[in-house]
Amino acid sequence: MRDYCFIDSLSRHIGQTVTIFTASGGVSGAGFTGVLAGVTDCSVKLITAIGTPPACPCGGDCTGWGIGGLLGGLFGGGCDNACGNSYFGAVTEIPVDRIVSFTHSTI
Repeated sequence: MRDYCFIDSLSRHIGQTVTIFTASGGVSGAGFTGVLAGVTDCSVKLITAIGTPPACPCGGDCTGWGIGGLLGGLFGGGCDNACGNSYFGAVTEIPVDRIVSFTHSTI
């Protein structure tokens, strides 16, 4: 059995929303909040922004798809201004040796 350590504690919270505080200045010192996606001996990965689904999952010209497309389809057709554009989200990687503390839910 491995000894209890900080990395083991972090690993138990993979898939949960956490806030990680780092030894840094400025905005980064205020912490990063996201879903803990992975932990290694060197770094942790947080999903800090979730990407959007495809605007046109079935292809075509977007008429009738998406919120704007649905409304456009009801009121004369059109696109929701996101046709073919997807926001991919964001992942923040933090070196373990720069982590000061982390906060997680008790559940």
